[in-house]
Amino acid sequence: MIMTETNTPVRLTPSTVKELKRILSEDNIAPGHRLRIGVKGGGCSGLTYVMAFEAPKAEDEWVEIEGIPCIINPAHALYLHGMEIDWGTGLDARGFIFNNPNASATCGCGTSFAI
Repeated sequence: MIMTETNTPVRLTPSTVKELKRILSEDNIAPGHRLRIGVKGGGCSGLTYVMAFEAPKAEDEWVEIEGIPCIINPAHALYLHGMEIDWGTGLDARGFIFNNPNASATCGCGTSFAI
């Protein structure tokens, strides 16, 4: 199944797009793998974000966001709707930062949240 960039639940900031394109150009990403954006159970707040280059599964929806090939399990879209992923370079926040308007609580490291 294919999503369009206009109806994807996730937005990537320009700094995130730049970092992901760097990873795609420098790392040895297997052919056919796409960036999985999702959630899984765990972490101190209940759910943890998932971002990894993986092979698509049958239930995944495909979308290209700002030139980045992505896959999202439609069951995760509820938890991701309206989320922005940013790339931080400061001393207090280096790495991917998940700004999720659906989170009722987040952990200190920002990778775990509750709904």
